[in-house]
Amino acid sequence: MIPFLDLKKINAQYQTELKEACARVIDSGWYVLGNEVAEFEKEFATYCETKHCLGVANGLDALVLILRAYIELGVMKKGDEVIVPSNTYIASILAISENGLTPVLVEPDINTFNLDPKLIEQAISAKTKAILTVHLYGQVTDMDGINSIAQKRNLKVIEDCAQAHGALYTNTEGQSRRVGCLGDAAGFSFYPGKNLGALGDGGAITTNDTELANTVAALRNYGSHEKYKNQYKGMNSRLDEIQAAMLRVKLHYLDNEITARQAVAKAYLQGINNPLIELPVVEDVNAHVWHLFVIKTSQREKLASYLMANCVQSLVHYPIPPHQQSAYKEWENESFPISEHIHEQVLSIPISSIISKDEVESIIQLINNY
Repeated sequence: MIPFLDLKKINAQYQTELKEACARVIDSGWYVLGNEVAEFEKEFATYCETKHCLGVANGLDALVLILRAYIELGVMKKGDEVIVPSNTYIASILAISENGLTPVLVEPDINTFNLDPKLIEQAISAKTKAILTVHLYGQVTDMDGINSIAQKRNLKVIEDCAQAHGALYTNTEGQSRRVGCLGDAAGFSFYPGKNLGALGDGGAITTNDTELANTVAALRNYGSHEKYKNQYKGMNSRLDEIQAAMLRVKLHYLDNEITARQAVAKAYLQGINNPLIELPVVEDVNAHVWHLFVIKTSQREKLASYLMANCVQSLVHYPIPPHQQSAYKEWENESFPISEHIHEQVLSIPISSIISKDEVESIIQLINNY
């Protein structure tokens, strides 16, 4: 069986360093907001080319805290609107509604599956305060297009980087930068299956806005900068010391992880030629970090069953679009045909840093023979 993702094998590459890092935390006697979190925050901020990084409990909390900080700073208020892709994972939308803000769904580009700047303008109202863009599957959104609209309309731009650690974007001036510094603030997830995955839950916020960073620092810690003095009605959302130590080890290898995934993606793009399969549309295979390799087919269930019968595991990201989820019954009569089409046809096939060339070739041949 070729598993969709073998986390045990991925982490086994670094097991000596991971165990040493874990022992270092245990021996320190300091387990919450200590040296490991502080050092990881410095290292990840440097990696993302931002002034600030704040470790939090998970990727959803990262987005929740960014928006909550903007509310505390008076940039937004409950009832304001945030534009978000209609085909994203529901966490992006939950972060908005959790803060009493209103998600406004906008369809993606049918080719890239990322938010389509051409459709944003018509969704903007007097209540719109931000655009929350998602770099889906590891490919960066058209940030020049989004930032241009935001600047013209005085909107905040928030990046959901949960699937895009290390992804590159080259702007119209030819400057290449990593995600996390392309808007006003960014949220990251370090869920174990991510390209930069912890050995448990974890998340982070990156920003160049010092006032926002200071507000988040308090909000994640019960609303307190100083113990027992609570400036805000905050929450408990702190990156664990042990997870920070794990992430410090794995951050050193993130670019290698990305390079390995890009090699697999290139093999798939060059080798899969079944007319029943639509391959990902990418502008630059070396800028995409390939958290997922997602194909499209009108015969998804049959293809998935065929692959499983031939010992290849595949997954669907994601089977039900947000507007059709029971959690958002208010949208049950809404129609987002591009998102619906995507959610009906996408299928993710195995991609990782440890999948072998023989396994990749086997998957290519299986798909071509389908």
